Amino acid sequence: MQPTSYSLKKKQTRRDRFLAEIEVVTPWAVLEMTVVPFYPSSGGRGRPPIGLRRMLRMYVAQQCFGLSDEGIEDALYDSQAIRHFVGIDLSRESAPDATTLLNFRHLLEQHQLTESIFNAINGHLAEKGLLLREGTIIDATLIAAPPSTKNKDGQRDPEMHQSKKGKQWYFGMTSRRRRTPAGRSREAGSGHERSEAAQVAHIGVDAQSGLVHTVIGTAGNVSDITQAQALLHGDETDIFGDAGYQGVEKREENLEVPVTWHVAMKPGKRKTLPGTALGDLLERIEHAKASIRAKVEHPFHVVKNLFGHRKTRYKGLAKNTAQLFSLFGLANLMLARRWLIDTNTQVAS
Repeated sequence: MQPTSYSLKKKQTRRDRFLAEIEVVTPWAVLEMTVVPFYPSSGGRGRPPIGLRRMLRMYVAQQCFGLSDEGIEDALYDSQAIRHFVGIDLSRESAPDATTLLNFRHLLEQHQLTESIFNAINGHLAEKGLLLREGTIIDATLIAAPPSTKNKDGQRDPEMHQSKKGKQWYFGMTSRRRRTPAGRSREAGSGHERSEAAQVAHIGVDAQSGLVHTVIGTAGNVSDITQAQALLHGDETDIFGDAGYQGVEKREENLEVPVTWHVAMKPGKRKTLPGTALGDLLERIEHAKASIRAKVEHPFHVVKNLFGHRKTRYKGLAKNTAQLFSLFGLANLMLARRWLIDTNTQVAS
């Protein structure tokens, strides 16, 4: 129970409204059922564990605000809105500390529970009729990573491996573009440019609803096209992708996939389209494909801009990929929140 003074507060902040939406749209009972078989009980010695409901809410708040373990612990003391969301009353108890949340994250990672949570959320949305599974949009985005290549033991991280593409070396990373002081853009490796470590988040998105149904995390030097087949759920008939997937239908793993590939034309080729009736038709086709592909940018916007996940927080591909499942699961809830809130309101009335 929360102090009554909070509920009587006159002004509702944006954080209050945001957390209220998360509270309504998240299927808490489903998430608890997913985690509870692996969560420690209070039957052993020592201090009893924090309730699963509170730990889940603390973890969700951490992901939504892009906070570290120490950051969410501090937020519980600083923010009345987050305390209210998690269910902490400081007048009667202390907030869970960073180590408690760290152990909870390790539990989720050890048993692949973030992927299970992602699937549970999608199962909940599918029951609501929001995942139609007729078409898939595939895309990928770079998430910057710390430049260090050493793990916690001070040794070279085996996941950071080097490869060469053209004249450019990549070390578990991919080239990025940056602006020079003069405002000019140069490719990494030339002038003052440098390669930056990165993880790539590959996603498959439902073409109708724009919700993410598949997530894959790879090192930055893994080509997008190599993950295309793994992003399909198997029931779609049409696949949409940007120009980076040119030639995907010719790859061996995709030769017998019974789908129609709608891949964007390369920008250079599109600029040279003739000003004829045929050229106008091809331009309209490209415009139509782009309007469908635009939906894939919405989950990226939520994860990077709303949740603030622009840089990987942990060392190791497995830990960061586990976090991606949580982030895109929550992103699906945010993208579907209006429909879910309207549905819950109708049921309540």
